[in-house]
Amino acid sequence: MPTVPSAYIIPRNKHSISKADISSNALKVLNRLIGAGFQAYIVGGSVRDLLLHKAPKDFDVATDATPNQVKNLFRNGRIIGRRFKLVHILFHREIIEVATFRSHAEEDENQQTNERGMLVRDNAYGSLDEDAWRRDFTINSLYYNINDSSIVDFTGGVKDVENKLIRMIGDPVKRYQEDPVRMLRAIRFSAKLNFKLAQETEAPFPEISHLITHVSSSRLFDEMTKLYQCGNAVAVQRLLMQYGLFQHLCPQTNALLDSAHPVNALLAIALENTDTRIHEDKPVTPAFLFAVLLWFPMIERAKELQKTGIDPLPSIEKAMSLVIAEQNQIISIPKRYTQIIREIWLLQYRFVKRLGGRAFNLLQHPRFRAAYDFMALRALAGDESMELAQWWTAFQDADEIEQAKMVAQLKPDMPKRKRRRKPKSNKVSDPQ
Repeated sequence: MPTVPSAYIIPRNKHSISKADISSNALKVLNRLIGAGFQAYIVGGSVRDLLLHKAPKDFDVATDATPNQVKNLFRNGRIIGRRFKLVHILFHREIIEVATFRSHAEEDENQQTNERGMLVRDNAYGSLDEDAWRRDFTINSLYYNINDSSIVDFTGGVKDVENKLIRMIGDPVKRYQEDPVRMLRAIRFSAKLNFKLAQETEAPFPEISHLITHVSSSRLFDEMTKLYQCGNAVAVQRLLMQYGLFQHLCPQTNALLDSAHPVNALLAIALENTDTRIHEDKPVTPAFLFAVLLWFPMIERAKELQKTGIDPLPSIEKAMSLVIAEQNQIISIPKRYTQIIREIWLLQYRFVKRLGGRAFNLLQHPRFRAAYDFMALRALAGDESMELAQWWTAFQDADEIEQAKMVAQLKPDMPKRKRRRKPKSNKVSDPQ
């Protein structure tokens, strides 16, 4: 194993990471790779999190073994990815991701960029130090060596972790051009870790934030889901606005934010609610998030359609399709989620209709709970009657007898008009 200059090694007595904090499956992977004569280290976010005394969500490994060599060592391994080839080693519920050291060579036949300078293929393999400089941020460019429990740090990442700083490795403008998603990653780490962005890392944002629209719409969906589900969605939204990215990601929603529109309150309350659910280990679906983001654009579009003479219900259904289709051009929401979004939206119009068996029927709808949660947030934001939200809160928790009483006590909004009978004609037919 090539020796690393001592200047880049932080010995065990100078840091707080213990081998006992590392997943036993990750240690198995490291030991097998090292036993086969390869270099192998715990790398990236897991090292950063351990330095911060946080439990890593997962453990990644970096090695000089190629993906095929890794796969040959592990029957439970599979090669994934086209842009970056990786090996996922499966241990029941845990996946250890193994990446081969990458080169930072300017030109390589295994490294391809498109006309905008974005990397579309990057399987140029290199050495440990080259791999360190190819990573995006210094805090993610840390390598833990299980042989002597030291940390290898070529880029000053440990110091940046101590200073709570997000710093891009290399020329920020070029790195963002290579992969504009790095802008979203910078924001996610800043929000999640409560770290500041270094001045040179944040400086290019105003000029290059538009590059985010060049990223594939399906990849942006994955990144947006990670952003808003990192446990600090409120901070994420503030940073997306601050750095001018939200206007490119959700232009329809952004167009309403400048005014005193209830979209501001709904978004703030919904994101706070999302953070609470994440911290309580409750499920959060991307469908609910996008239902919140696109609700008011849909309402505004429906109003415009009604002005052209389209009836209310058809205008809502058409507005749903138009707004979702427009958003999909930037962030592609999978169909399984757009169907849930539509159901949540349509059920909002059924909450006011409680007479007869309607309230009982709505309670049985498979999407009731999500729609109710959405309506409750709308009430908190002033977009729906708080009285209605409280009625439904009580109704779903009551027994059948109490529910029947609650429905019986409701008064119809509009008294039913008695149908006027046509008066019988007394007209006698004229004789021929």
